[in-house]
Amino acid sequence: MRNTFWLLLFLSATLFAQDDGFKPLFNGKNLNGWEQYGGKATYAAVNEELVGTAVIKTPNSFLCTDRPYGDFILEFEFHDDPTLNSGVMFRAQWRQQDDIRRVFGYQMEIDPAPRAYTGGIYDEARRGWIYPLHYNLPARSAYQHIGWNKARIEAIGTEMRTYINGVPAANLIDDFDASGMICLQVHSVNNALEGKQVKWRNIRIKENATKADRLPAANLGMPVNLVPNTISEQEKRLGWRLLWDGKTTAGWRGAKLDGFPEKGWTMSNGELTVEKSDGGESTNGGDIITIDHFSDFELSFEFKPTTGANSGVKYFVDPTLNKGTGSAIGLEFQILDNKVHPDAKMGVAGNRTAGSLYDLITAKPIDVSRNAETNINDWNRGRIVVKGGHVEHWLNGYKVIEYDRFSQMFRALVAYSKYKDWENFGQWPAGPILLQDHGDKVSFRSVKVREF
Repeated sequence: MRNTFWLLLFLSATLFAQDDGFKPLFNGKNLNGWEQYGGKATYAAVNEELVGTAVIKTPNSFLCTDRPYGDFILEFEFHDDPTLNSGVMFRAQWRQQDDIRRVFGYQMEIDPAPRAYTGGIYDEARRGWIYPLHYNLPARSAYQHIGWNKARIEAIGTEMRTYINGVPAANLIDDFDASGMICLQVHSVNNALEGKQVKWRNIRIKENATKADRLPAANLGMPVNLVPNTISEQEKRLGWRLLWDGKTTAGWRGAKLDGFPEKGWTMSNGELTVEKSDGGESTNGGDIITIDHFSDFELSFEFKPTTGANSGVKYFVDPTLNKGTGSAIGLEFQILDNKVHPDAKMGVAGNRTAGSLYDLITAKPIDVSRNAETNINDWNRGRIVVKGGHVEHWLNGYKVIEYDRFSQMFRALVAYSKYKDWENFGQWPAGPILLQDHGDKVSFRSVKVREF
């Protein structure tokens, strides 16, 4: 009897230790607890696997849980046909769109294409790519094209992290949706992909997860914080700080003034806005610059241009130059409505389009085949990285410019540009950050910097 007692105690302790709080979402036998939204791709339970099969002439299809989940950790395995795009939605929402229930929101991408974005986060039917894996290059080689892959999604508060085969992928901070469905996507396809399949198995979830349940934070990808005018704990540890506090003029002055402009700039609802005037350079409130000067730094900012707008973010600015009319002199990350503003067709080979190093180098996504897209009347993400002579421009998650400001090539470009008369242009050791008044309405927020 005594031995039996200790055996039962041992077995109980063993079972308790194995209970890690995860519960199955898929029972391996049928689709109980799931409901289909969107298109008409087929889903079935086959041999303990949940199998999605592509069907032509139908929109994206989603098999969704019959209830929402808020803070959780989701783990699953997936096996994707190497020609078929797919994904797993989390905290997903839906809206009625024509005759279908259109699913939208966060999606962990399953992407076997050469761009290798598996594990990135796409905002389905809303904002598009919010964490493409160009932010975290090692993650792009984590996906295996043959056999099963393991994935993990951690959604806790505003912080969302993904892992592919144990490799950290996305590291997103966002506050759009705190709760929603979990959905398995079969993408819309053309005739050549009809019948292709994506499979999932061992789908399990831990609800009410906390930060203590997350995997250790070593080797995480760059944090992308889309909560306006905030610095996350991750960002603080990395040295980030706000350049604009979201409310006041602290830390800023007019480029040609001792104080902040008395007109032409407004601050409301967490947005710093240069107001529309006559479309000219610095003819209303004028440019504004930071009081601090920067040398090696990383700058991130969000901007919302109105239809036909022109503006820019400048760096290595020398405010003592050009005391007359026009903008202060410095390297410029161009902000432009490429489709409407005539400046897009001026310059050389598009070097005045959005994201370009103005009048010098044309913005074009590096290491991915796509256009440098800008949202008009909506928010865009800009990023400038400077380490010594090496400079990068990023636009909406993609590196679009890369150059050496001390190189012979750069000096040659300057010699044939509008900057040719400014000695050592772009090679000054430090300077303030500038937001440009070009006479068009453009709003800014989440302007933040860290120094190296």
